[in-house]
Amino acid sequence: MGFRTALSKGLLNMSEVKQELKAQVELFHELTGHLPPHMDGHQHVHVLPEVRHVFAEVLEEYGIKYTRVPIEPGLHNCDWIPPSLMDFYLGVEEDSFNTVDVFTKHGIRWPDIYIGLSTMGKNMSVSNIGSAIDAAILEFTSKAPSAAHPTAQSRTVTIELMVHPGFPSVPPIGGCGEGPDDFSQSWERLHELQTLIKPELQSHYKTRNIQLCSFKDL
Repeated sequence: MGFRTALSKGLLNMSEVKQELKAQVELFHELTGHLPPHMDGHQHVHVLPEVRHVFAEVLEEYGIKYTRVPIEPGLHNCDWIPPSLMDFYLGVEEDSFNTVDVFTKHGIRWPDIYIGLSTMGKNMSVSNIGSAIDAAILEFTSKAPSAAHPTAQSRTVTIELMVHPGFPSVPPIGGCGEGPDDFSQSWERLHELQTLIKPELQSHYKTRNIQLCSFKDL
């Protein structure tokens, strides 16, 4: 959140942000031998005002084709999300809507559907994931420009499911940049891991003809 505070106070130099982004891409390439097929920002900072422009420039410069646009169908109806968290999510959604034209202009792509804010942590279950996917696909296909065309329902729809599987961290390790935090130390990360490997979820995917893949497969 410190990054957002600094941005709102005008304390960030976008040339330095761009320099940092390029340094991270270069380090990734050095460590793996290839460029990332996908890139986004922790806590969705890549869709923030000003940042979105230099982010898009870096992706275009390196030929990185995919990113994340965190606009989740049905988010407004999720009454189990605490008000403070929902305010943050809706702010991310607004920033995302304002970012679409920027990413499009730079030739950057993203999956048709994004899911994850409503299903993360303690809210993750096989039924919640299944319901979120089914509802999102229904909404997407009903709004597709070619919905009236017979082939609209048979086209491949791409979905990004944001997850945080792992194990609870024990101080002083864990967290993202500032040391252990409530989420990194909680049981929720293990809960996500256990949910994602359940045979029932794999069966649901098979029943719905859902194929798991990575961004490099798109």
